[in-house]
Amino acid sequence: MFVVLLKFSDNKANAGQFMDGHKEWIKRGFDDGVFLVAGSLQPNAGGAIVAHNASLADLHSRVNEDPFVAENVVSAEILEITASKTDARLDFLLG
Repeated sequence: MFVVLLKFSDNKANAGQFMDGHKEWIKRGFDDGVFLVAGSLQPNAGGAIVAHNASLADLHSRVNEDPFVAENVVSAEILEITASKTDARLDFLLG
């Protein structure tokens, strides 16, 4: 499982130009079964995604396809988490 942090860069002012592409990129992540949660970092600091069903290398490639990343609107950090305990509703994230 992964947490992707998309933190606004100095190029944040250009976010509007690439918002449609960014939203399509997020939709594709959900459609592909890779993204579980997407939302905003508060206060207005960027976004975060919880992902699974991908290797680290595949996720790096996917993240680099985000127009916000490609156009330096955000900087991306991927945190890999090896879950050892979950609520029963999230057991699919184990192993």
